[in-house]
This record gives sequence, structure tokens and C-alpha cells, in this order.
Amino acid sequence: MIARAHVYFEGRVQGVFFRANTERKAIELGVKGWVRNLPDGRVEAVFEGEKSAVEELIEWCRHRQPYARVTDAKIIWEEPQGEAGFRIRY
Repeated sequence: MIARAHVYFEGRVQGVFFRANTERKAIELGVKGWVRNLPDGRVEAVFEGEKSAVEELIEWCRHRQPYARVTDAKIIWEEPQGEAGFRIRY
């Protein structure tokens, strides 16, 4: 089943390679979408793919990012929109 999650990560998530590490892991898992920094210090991401892969990526971002410390993740499940590839937005 294809799922889409719109996620906002809070904590020490900027300046710690969060976006680059997320892109690498998403490609490894076959998840499509994007990730970007927000001016308020959070990171926003959209993950789309097999639900188990999306859930695994969210879990990885929350607890296994090498240098980040995620204190909260707000997850909004949405209808899939057919994302193509994975990219870092600026």
C-alpha cells in the first residue's frame, strides 16, 4: 500500500546533515519526496512510498540520525500524490 506522510521534525535538526542523511536513507528505502529546512529551526519532509518503508524512514529520522536529536515529530498522513524521486528543497 502506497502512503504519504508530511512530517515536521523538531529538535537539533539543522546544521547536522539531517537533510543529506534523510535523502540517502530515503533513496536506500525507495521512498520518494523531499526534505527542507524551515526558518523556525524545524525540518519539513514529505515521504511517499510503501507504507512500511515510509514508517521505517520516519523511525530512522526520529531515532537513528547520526548527529541530530529529534525531540518531536508531527506526522500528517495524506493521500499519495505521485512524488518522483527524492530531493532536498532549498
